Amino acid sequence: MKSTLKYWLPLICPLLVLLLPAGALPIPHLTLLEQRVIAIFLLAALCWVLEPIPIYATSVLIIVLELLLLSDGGFKPLTSGYPAGQLGQLMSYKQIMATFASPIIMLFLGGFFLAMAASKYRLDMNLARVLLRPFGSKPRNLLLGLMGITALFSMFMSNTATTAMMLAILAPVLGVFAPQDPGRVAFTLAIPLAANIGGIGTPIGTPPNAIALRYLTGENAIGFAEWMAFGVPFVLVLMAVAWGLLCWLFPPQQQAIKLDIRGKFLQTPKAWLVYATFVLTVGLWLFGEPLGMNSYVVGLVPVAIFTVTRVVTKEDLKTLSWDVLWLVSGGIALGLAMESTGLAKHMVDAIPFADFSPLLLLLLASLLSLLMANFMSHTATANLLLPLAAALGSTLPGLAEVGGVVALLLAVTFASSLGMSLPISTPPNALAHATGNVATRQMAKIGVLCGLLGLLLCYLMLLTMGLTGYL
Repeated sequence: MKSTLKYWLPLICPLLVLLLPAGALPIPHLTLLEQRVIAIFLLAALCWVLEPIPIYATSVLIIVLELLLLSDGGFKPLTSGYPAGQLGQLMSYKQIMATFASPIIMLFLGGFFLAMAASKYRLDMNLARVLLRPFGSKPRNLLLGLMGITALFSMFMSNTATTAMMLAILAPVLGVFAPQDPGRVAFTLAIPLAANIGGIGTPIGTPPNAIALRYLTGENAIGFAEWMAFGVPFVLVLMAVAWGLLCWLFPPQQQAIKLDIRGKFLQTPKAWLVYATFVLTVGLWLFGEPLGMNSYVVGLVPVAIFTVTRVVTKEDLKTLSWDVLWLVSGGIALGLAMESTGLAKHMVDAIPFADFSPLLLLLLASLLSLLMANFMSHTATANLLLPLAAALGSTLPGLAEVGGVVALLLAVTFASSLGMSLPISTPPNALAHATGNVATRQMAKIGVLCGLLGLLLCYLMLLTMGLTGYL
């Protein structure tokens, strides 16, 4: 029965919305196009939660449905012949298709190229070997080192790829622990925790960050360096908290560990090119704004260098995470439809948010994001909530008291990355659980604590930066 509902609910619920008379929905001035956007939104939400089809396929479906049902290039019997004002304003098909090549997609593409080249020329493994050496052989110190390097990599690489790499490095070390040694659990959990937290530190660290940038525009725009000015301190503090919790909940009994990672930096011309491009790209992301280069343009620099020099070949391109790019583009298209048709504004107008305390509103939105992210994709959570948060933030002047729309969007975004209590919450968690060293209850214990403490830390930072005028 449950498996059947998984397939039928995403079909039945949107159809019911389409068949209802517009006046039956509690949203004033609802047009036919806005009603269709609600149906598409509901379809996307149910597909992302229940996953009757792959989540990236849901994003592609969103874009195609918008083109057919909402655009000026769509199916004519469904987009023409209605009385004036009943249909609403059609979207441009070019605008919808442009979500496949949004600047945010290009930013992520640059991050993927850097990660691919780093892995291909063993830059990631060798950096791990060099950076872990100073932490010695004491389990607690080594645990901190592993978390630090994992978080650093996940700021610029896929959290999933970082976790897979670090778990491979860790495999020989886990063999040192006795089967019942809590240290085995601590070391296994440390890597997904650090990967999930570390991805928050940069705009390319995790898809929800990139989705948030879609709404942080104009006077609310945040550059690469500005994001890191908030994100990196957050990561550092929460990493220290997570490390302390791991040492407290799962104290290692092993007295000393020898971490043996063999290898050396490659000295070939292409390897040096990868090293130089990595430094150049990160440098431009941090300091390129005075030169007039925004982070989206910089993201294409490694793409050009690596393709021209054949560091990344056409065979490598086949292994690129295209599904992530499609997933993000679907979320952008969904937000675009809600804005362009006027649905987001009408939904916000229909709810008396003005009666809510701005602080309470921020708390409720971020807690909802955290709850959803524990049971569904972080990207899907951000795709669903950020368009609503952006529309809400732009209509409530009272939010200025707690940092404005920027604070609301950052709180929801960070909360969506803090949902890491279950093996299904995020791919890094699933990889760690698959090792057989961690029980679900152990993962839930540390995940819930880190999620709630991370959200509290986010509130404190937003409040501090709002009071000091930074936001």
